[in-house]
Amino acid sequence: MKALAKSTLISLFLIIAAPVYAESGLAIQIFECEFNDDATADQLIEVAAAWLKAARNTKGGKDIDIGIRFPIAEGGDAGGDFRFVISAPSFAKWGEFTDAYEGSEVEAIDDKFYDVADCDQSTLWEGIVIK
Repeated sequence: MKALAKSTLISLFLIIAAPVYAESGLAIQIFECEFNDDATADQLIEVAAAWLKAARNTKGGKDIDIGIRFPIAEGGDAGGDFRFVISAPSFAKWGEFTDAYEGSEVEAIDDKFYDVADCDQSTLWEGIVIK
C-alpha cells in the first residue's frame, strides 16, 4: 500500500509541475555560420540589429532575442566563424513567429544577412531558465 500511495503522490507532483515546466521552456535556434568574403563583425552586428528590430515587429516576435557567439577556443567537431542564436520565450511564440515569417520584413532582411554570412546548418533547442 505504501508503494501505491508513494506512486500516486509522485504522479500528482508531476501533474502539477508539468504546466510550470512547459511554460519555462525557451525555443532556441542556433545557426552555425561562416563569414562571406571580406565581411566583418561590424557588418554582421548591423544586419543582426536590423533583423531583430524587424523580428520584434512581426507577429509572435515581440519577445524574440538574438545573440552572436564568437568562439574563443574550439574543440571536437566545432566549426564555423560564429553562431547566430535566436530565442523565443516559448515554443508557442516561436511557432507564431515562424508562421508569420514568410513575406515579412524579417524575410527581406535575411537577404542582407546572407550577403554577410552563410548559415547553412541550424539546430532547435529547448532551454530551461533556472531561477
